[in-house]
Amino acid sequence: MNIRDVVLMALALLLCISCKKEKEMTLSGLNVRDFQTEIDGQLTDLYVLRNRNGMEACITNYGGRVVSLMAPDRNGKMEDIVCGYPTIADYLAKKQNFGATIGRYIGRIVNATFTLDSTTYHLVPNKDTHSAHGGEPGFASKIWQAEQLDENALKLSLFSPDGENGFPGNLNVAVIFILTNDNELDIHYEAKTDKPTVINLSHHSFFNISGDFNTTVEDQLLYINADRYTPYDSLKCVTGEILPVAGTPFDFTTPRLIGERINEDVMQLNITKGYDHNWVLNTNGDDTKPAARLVDYKSGRTMEIYTTEPGLQVYTANGLQGTMVGKKGIAYQKRSAICLETQHFADSPNQPHFPSTVLRPGEKYYSRCVYRFGIE
Repeated sequence: MNIRDVVLMALALLLCISCKKEKEMTLSGLNVRDFQTEIDGQLTDLYVLRNRNGMEACITNYGGRVVSLMAPDRNGKMEDIVCGYPTIADYLAKKQNFGATIGRYIGRIVNATFTLDSTTYHLVPNKDTHSAHGGEPGFASKIWQAEQLDENALKLSLFSPDGENGFPGNLNVAVIFILTNDNELDIHYEAKTDKPTVINLSHHSFFNISGDFNTTVEDQLLYINADRYTPYDSLKCVTGEILPVAGTPFDFTTPRLIGERINEDVMQLNITKGYDHNWVLNTNGDDTKPAARLVDYKSGRTMEIYTTEPGLQVYTANGLQGTMVGKKGIAYQKRSAICLETQHFADSPNQPHFPSTVLRPGEKYYSRCVYRFGIE
C-alpha cells in the first residue's frame, strides 16, 4: 500500500467518524449516547423527530419525556423552548417532571382513596395523605417501549399492572408524538383496561417560548378560553367548586401578561405562590378550537394549545429555586417557565359532578393535545 492510499483511508476514516459524531449530536446540543443506558434490564434512548421546517423534538423513553424542542423565532432562529437535563443520569438523580408523560392520574386524588362500582380503592399516598400524579413510581419514572414510526413520529407503549400504586386494572397505554409540518407537537394518548378504573394522562413540559430560561415568563401574554376554574382549599386540595374567573386574577379571557396579577394577596394565589390551577375550558372537547394562546413579544414566538380534554392546568413554575441546573448549565429560576397541561380535573373520582375519568373494559381511552408554534 502506497502513501497515497494510506492518506485516502485516513481521510475516509476521519469523515466516517465525523458523520457518526454528527448523527449522535442533536440540533439542541444533546448527545444521543448520553441517554443510552440500562435500567432494571430495560434500555433507554433518545429519539429525534424533525419536520420539513427544521424544527426538532428530542424524546427519551425514560418517562416519555420531551427533553428538548427547537422552534423558530421571528428571524428564523431555532432555540430550545423547554426545560430539561442534558443526560439520562441527570433525570435519574434529580426528581422533576420536566417534559414527562404523567399517569395513571395527573393531579391529586384526595386522601388516596376513591370508590368505583361500590368498591373502595386505597391508593399508595405520595403527597402527604394524597395520591399525586399517579403515585410513586408514576409513568414519569417508567421505561416505555419505543417505536419510531417516521422521521417525525414516535410511539411509546407501557403496561401498568393491576394494583400498581393501588389502581385497579391491567392498563395498556400508548402515546404517539408527531412533529407536524405545521410546526405542531401533536400528542395522542390511548389506553385500554381489563377492569373498571380511572385514568387521567397529560404532558408536563416546562415551556419558555422566548428561548431564554434566564428570563421570567411573567412578561409573556396569555389567553385562556375558560370562564371558570376549580379552586383549592388551604391544603391545595380541590374543593369541588367550579367558580367564575370574572373579576379575579384568573381571568385570562382577554389576553394579558402572566405577571399582571400573579402576586396579588388573595387566598388562591397565596396557597400556590402563583398560578397552579385548573381552568374549565369552554371548548367542550373540540380540539379545533384554541384552549389557550401564549405570546412572547421579544422573540415573536407564539404557542397555541388545542385539546379534547375539559381542563387546562396552568403552572408558572413557582417551585423552581435555581437549584436545578439543566441543559447548557442553566439554573432554572422561579417562574422561568410555564406548564400548560391538558387534563381532566384533579380528584374527579371523588367529585361526581366533574367530568368522569372512568375507563371500563371494552372502551378505549383517547386524549389529544396539540402545541402549535407560530410567529406573532
